[in-house]
Amino acid sequence: MVAEIGVKHHEWWIEDREYARQEERRGRRFAFTHLDPIRTALVVIDMVPFFVSQNPYCRGIVPNISRLADSLRAAGGTVAWVLPAVVERTAVGDEFFGPQIAELFRTCGGTGPLADRLWQDFLVHRDDLLVEKSAPSAFFPGRCRLPELLEQRDVDTVLITGTVTNVCCESSARDASTLGFRVIMVADANAAGRDQDHNATLHTVYRTFGDVRPTLDVLDLIKG
Repeated sequence: MVAEIGVKHHEWWIEDREYARQEERRGRRFAFTHLDPIRTALVVIDMVPFFVSQNPYCRGIVPNISRLADSLRAAGGTVAWVLPAVVERTAVGDEFFGPQIAELFRTCGGTGPLADRLWQDFLVHRDDLLVEKSAPSAFFPGRCRLPELLEQRDVDTVLITGTVTNVCCESSARDASTLGFRVIMVADANAAGRDQDHNATLHTVYRTFGDVRPTLDVLDLIKG
């Protein structure tokens, strides 16, 4: 099969010693061996043109995110699209990034209806959630409505997907775990700029905050 031009896929992996460590601790490789689709949310982080158009790894995960969304919806679960909000300019942001880059990041999510800001290949359904976040994490208290909306739907498990793996996706996974959600980071439905950045996050999440599974595994979990 010829790879699509402008698309890349991460060479992701978890070290055997990490699998062995968890197997010794809990008697199995993965913490979450089943899920209830109705109590599960696919959380799609920052898949907007600003990020996707510039990164072939982001374009590479679009089909997997769509497959997960279709499968989870069909099983009665929730799909949540999370976009960057336009935030106020701050002196700290200017100092850290420099004024020009700070302004780019401040407005990277675009303006207008939320559904129109997503990458063009995604289709939002009527019962999907669309929310903005004003921090890297979609689960940081007071910076995104997602946690309360998921609570209203009695969601206990979140599937973390999107970009950037080692920034907003990792931040969301960490905070979701802190809030008590069962966290599964979908290894081939997250994207970073480099394999080493992507895999560093997968290692951290698997070691401390949740499971790391490929799309095919998660689809099997959804199907039961």
